[in-house]
Formats: sequence, C-alpha cells, structure tokens
Amino acid sequence: MAQRWNDLLFAHWPIPAEAIAPLLPAGLQLDTFDGYAWVGVVPFWMYHVRTRTLGEATVTIPTTGQFSELNLRTYVRSKVTGLHGVYFFSLDAASALAVLGARTLFHLPYFLAAMQRHTQPDGTIHYNSIRLLTNRAVRFEARYRETGNIQPPSQPGTLEYFLTERYCLFTSHRGRIHVGHIHHLPWPLQSAEAEITLNTLPAAHGITLPNQPPVLHFARTLDVYIWPLHRDGTHITDAAPVSHSSFV
Repeated sequence: MAQRWNDLLFAHWPIPAEAIAPLLPAGLQLDTFDGYAWVGVVPFWMYHVRTRTLGEATVTIPTTGQFSELNLRTYVRSKVTGLHGVYFFSLDAASALAVLGARTLFHLPYFLAAMQRHTQPDGTIHYNSIRLLTNRAVRFEARYRETGNIQPPSQPGTLEYFLTERYCLFTSHRGRIHVGHIHHLPWPLQSAEAEITLNTLPAAHGITLPNQPPVLHFARTLDVYIWPLHRDGTHITDAAPVSHSSFV
C-alpha cells in the first residue's frame, strides 16, 4: 500500500519506562532513549492512498483518497528478533472505510473521528479531532507550524532519529505479535512550534503526560509504502520490496 503523508507534527514527551511498559502486549519490550519511554502524538493528513491489485496495476481506495489522521504511539522492540518499530495505542481517522480496512487487514486500533483542518496564510495549521462512537470524549486541538528550513537527515544515535526513523509497526492479534514493514526516505524534518490547547488522547489510553513542553518536529510531506502484516519472527519469502515506480 502506498500513502503520502502531509503536514505532520511530531509531538513527543519522555515518560518513565515503568509507566508505559505495562501497557504493551506480551512479545514487545520498550525501546528507550536516555532511559525514558517516549510517547508521541502525531496529527497529519494523507492522500494518494493506493494499493496494488494484479501485476503492476494500482487502485485508489474509494473514499480514502484524502483524509486526516491522528495517532498516539510509542517505540518498541520485538522480543523475538530485536527489530525496532512503532506501537500504536490508537489511530483516529476521518474515513470510515479506512478505519474498517485498517482494523480488518492490519489489526490496528483505529477509531472514527470528526476532524477539521485548515491552514492560515502564514502556514499555521489548525487541527481539531473528536473521536466518534465511543463512550469517552477523546479530543485533540492544536495550532502548529514549521519554524525553520529542512534539516539534514537525522543520524543514528540522535533523539530525532530515534523518534522518527522507524521502518516497521507492531500490532497484537489473537495473542500473537505481527509486524508490518514500512519503507520511506529519511524524514525531511524541520523545527516547529505548537500550541496544543486540548489533548485527552493519552489519558483515554491510560497515559499521563509530564507537565513539560513536548519535543516538536515538523515534516511537510513524505511518500510511504507499507507491506502486509506477517507474524513476528517469521521469514517472508514472497514479499519483494515495493519499487517507487509501482505507485507513482
């Protein structure tokens, strides 16, 4: 599957590892930086959502051509392979079909949300999300923008690399850990500023954020390619790398 992600805000907070570890499924362990777990809230919007059909043909999934998404995540390692990746506590999206498809095919905790997003002439993005069809009100409101030029690609060992250069996702289904590999170029990160006026997303999933400003990064756009899930620790023999020309 191919997607293009746009106007991402990476907002991250350091949290004691012992507060996050119990929230992970068996089979995954926390990946830490400077001794802390890191929890991220990432609002963005996507378009050019396409999937491979037969041969080299692709198809745009109806009603998922463009929509907003908001995810709550942390960083983990497989206990079987040691592979580093992302674990999502939740993903809110403004497309019912995308929510249904992601829950069915990727076993990810997607939720339908009403989302509004608009950009001011100065580049400031206003983002508003309200989760639907749940008993608990889960809301996120923020204004954010980039504040500098695109930085050189982040390097291994830096916090920026740890938080953003992740090339697989993990999820749990029927007591088993599954992994989905992700391909993209290095993130074109920029410095950012943000005013997060409402954020009940972490609390809805048992996470208490520290009383400190988040670490912020911004990225304007990036093409992302996602492979189907497979059971963690198994060897894939029939999933050749996806070439960019297959989707562009």
